[in-house]
Amino acid sequence: MLERRCYENINTLSTAVADFAADRLHAALQHNAVVSLVIPGGNTPKFYLPALARLSVNWQNVIITLSDERWVDTHSQGSNEFLIRSCFLNCMDNPARFISLKTTHDHPSLALSTITDRLSQLPLPINLAILGLGEDGHIASIFPGHPINSASNSLCEVATPPIAPSIRISLAFSLLASSHHIIIVVTGQNKRRRLEQFIDSQDPQIPFMRLVQETHSPITIFESN
Repeated sequence: MLERRCYENINTLSTAVADFAADRLHAALQHNAVVSLVIPGGNTPKFYLPALARLSVNWQNVIITLSDERWVDTHSQGSNEFLIRSCFLNCMDNPARFISLKTTHDHPSLALSTITDRLSQLPLPINLAILGLGEDGHIASIFPGHPINSASNSLCEVATPPIAPSIRISLAFSLLASSHHIIIVVTGQNKRRRLEQFIDSQDPQIPFMRLVQETHSPITIFESN
């Protein structure tokens, strides 16, 4: 099921995303002692994650990880973990537990076993996954042309962006698609226009559309210019 919610600006969208995510986590915590939350990196989360962090969620019972991570130092401005710590985890009164996707290995391919062990601590299926949408239709760091194995049991994989310079680690498509609920945040006229094109095309080669077509869970899209 795909639901689209449109907002006038990034501020009203941020409030709506935070409230919706908090409601989903509250509901999950009524039936589970510990729940899992996946969040994206990038610029847009800077707006809604601080709002979510301030809401009365029992964060000590939430385990959080990223949808993907650049293979850079976690103290670097280009690190998603750096962003999440500064605008989300550090805003919580009682911070949630965070699972990092970065290790000290020189290449993410050498770290897959270590990161898989870390991710095995997540309550699965993921209770709530919040994702962004790239103008090329990528989700997490799953780009067009990237081989997608929907039946894979892998939790993570190495990803090489077609343009961006840094190699990445990404949660596996099958892991994201199995989430109980998926939020996708789309901001800006260009991305909203592309979203319309993706939906019209129904092209399974676009990772976003592959997700829409294969997941059995509800997807809620939050949009604003």
